[in-house]
Order: sequence, then structure tokens, then C-alpha cells
Amino acid sequence: MMKKNSWRSRLFVALVLLFNYLPIFIVVLYSFNASKYGNWAGLSLQWYEKLMGNAQILRSLKNSLLLAFSSCALSILIGTAGAVGMARSHFRTQNLLENVSMIPMMLPEIILGMAYLSFFSILKVSFGMVTLIIAHVTFCIPYIFINVQSRLAGLDPAYVEAARDLGASPTRAFWDVTLPLISPAITSGALLAFAMSMDDVVISFFVTGTTSNTLPLQVYSMLKMGVTPEVNALCTLMLLAVFAALGLYALLRRVLRKRA
Repeated sequence: MMKKNSWRSRLFVALVLLFNYLPIFIVVLYSFNASKYGNWAGLSLQWYEKLMGNAQILRSLKNSLLLAFSSCALSILIGTAGAVGMARSHFRTQNLLENVSMIPMMLPEIILGMAYLSFFSILKVSFGMVTLIIAHVTFCIPYIFINVQSRLAGLDPAYVEAARDLGASPTRAFWDVTLPLISPAITSGALLAFAMSMDDVVISFFVTGTTSNTLPLQVYSMLKMGVTPEVNALCTLMLLAVFAALGLYALLRRVLRKRA
């Protein structure tokens, strides 16, 4: 009976993995297709060469990376500070404020996009990279805040109290004790916020300017004229970058564990 269940479980996992990763494999495969259309015409690197010469896509990728890194960095500062401040404070409307802070993550993106559009229009702010960063920071903060808050809720306050008893100031106790303990939560929230910023289309569509087009918006605009295999090549390179980052992270963790 256990063997039958084990066989079925493996089959189910294999089907789930196939369903999830087969489209990605097809995208990678067709990035090497010599034909511009769906029919297979042999292996070729021409789409990678054309990608390197496509100024619009490269400019959009640069804008997306700048936007994601900037919004993620600001979200880490604001979200971490907010979570630590909320953990150290106790007031009557604390639960209400915590629930309100999650609203940008729960609202539909089209509502947020229209709200940002109206807000910036009323203030007569020029649409561009600044408005994009402000909008992305707003919906990225909850991802950092929730992760750090959950980590602080399970953190034993005796660690900080012990540091204070040994003569550490509140600032020194935070940098030497609290921050290392909540750093995994900050990292996971930052990665999620970075991915959400890189992937956003709807909100960016409402607050972008003429010179600050992002990569998702560029790909979306290409749908009207037909997406070329250059996008497949770009997706493949981005996948390689993600795998390289994950491999580097695993290597650093192994090195740090050996040193510890």
C-alpha cells in the first residue's frame, strides 16, 4: 500500500513540475530557434545578437533594474524601521495600524494605479522614474513589513535584554543582536519585493513617463506588433542570472557555515 502511494506521489510531483517548468523550457528552447515564427528551423544565436543591438529593450531593462533596486532599498529601510518600531510600541490602535499597512498589498493593482495617477496629477508631479519609485515603494513596503514583523514576533526578547545588561546601548543592541536575527526575514521580503517590482505592469502603466519605460511595459507594447524571439533570448539570460544568483547565495551560505 505504501509503495502504491509513493508511486502516485512521485507521479503527482513529476506532473506538477512538468506543468510549471515546461513553458519555461519551451521559451529557452525557442530562443535558439533560427526561425522568427513558431516552426523549428534549427539552432541559431541570431536572436541573442539582435537583443544586444536592441536599444529599446536594453534601455527598458536598465530602467526596470534601477527601479527595482531603488524601490527595494527604500522599502527595506521603511519596512524594517516600521516593523521594529511597531514591535517596541504598544498603543490602543496598533492592530488597526498594522492592518492598514497591508492595504497596498491587498488592493487590486488597477485601483492603486488609478489612485497614484490621480494623486500625482493633483500635485502636478511630472511622471517619470520618481513617480515610479514612489509607487513601487508603496506596494513593496508591506512585503518587508510583514516578514520582519513575523520574525520579531517569534524573537526571544531575552537576547536584547542580555545585550543591554552587558552594557550595550539600544542602537548597539539593535545592530549586534536584533538585525542579524531578523536579516533572513529582511532578505526574503526584499527578494519578494524585488520580484514584484520587476514584474509590475498595471501600476507602472499609470505612473510611467515617456522616458522611463520599464521592461514589462516594453514587452506589453510589443504585443501589438508581434513579440519577436528576442524576448525569449532576454528571458533566457534573466533565468541564467537568477540561477547564478541562487548558486552564489548557496556558496556563500556554505562558506559562512564552515567558518562558523
